[in-house]
Amino acid sequence: MRSVLPTLVVAALAVGTPILAAPAAVIVKETDVMRQEPPPHGAIGMSTAYRISDIVPNRTMEFRKRVLHVGAAIGPHPINHDEVYYVLSGEGDVVSDGVTAKLTPGMAAYLYKGAVVGIRQTGAGELALIISYPLAKP
Repeated sequence: MRSVLPTLVVAALAVGTPILAAPAAVIVKETDVMRQEPPPHGAIGMSTAYRISDIVPNRTMEFRKRVLHVGAAIGPHPINHDEVYYVLSGEGDVVSDGVTAKLTPGMAAYLYKGAVVGIRQTGAGELALIISYPLAKP
């Protein structure tokens, strides 16, 4: 099977489109970026934070894993960007502008810019989340 890449390169050169190489992928092992700390926005209880994207140069988004220990919460706070909380394990209650919803594994909360949001661990076990949002533009 013939590759389309050479055809795309020739087409790009024909129309004067510069070909920019993407930076090499940054591979992050979560144990290298793990730390125990109170959750943000109120320091309610304790959590394990995996600041995955913090070590990535020239990034445009935040990508983190956070495990809220029993009784812990990310307190309500205003957001100036859209944000996603995706549940890996455990149970939690997410709040957005005063409306609360239950989240369980495999569920995501898409939270909108301008809302006041937060999430609390509920249930017997820890609540493990992926949290992602774009960084503010300079």
